[in-house]
Amino acid sequence: MFARLTKFQIKIKKINEASKLYKESVLPAARSQKGYRGSYLLVDSKTGNTAALTLWDSEEDAIANEKNLYYQEQLVKFLGLLTKPSFIREGYEVKVQA
Repeated sequence: MFARLTKFQIKIKKINEASKLYKESVLPAARSQKGYRGSYLLVDSKTGNTAALTLWDSEEDAIANEKNLYYQEQLVKFLGLLTKPSFIREGYEVKVQA
């Protein structure tokens, strides 16, 4: 399994809006992607620091949905909610799952 972690900072007053957007728009789009296994949206409500963690069957599946622009389409949805228009993307091989 492979995990992609995307970090960004949401405006504190926009956290609820971002959560709703993730639930109602990002998740349905993710479910249609090959190899999708699940996701989490993690938010620090005091700072707006946010991390979206998505799980994939393989690194190849995560890369494929970047190549077909799914990933970029999801990021664009959040641009108006960010304190600055920047995202940090990291990838990890999942070694243990409980």
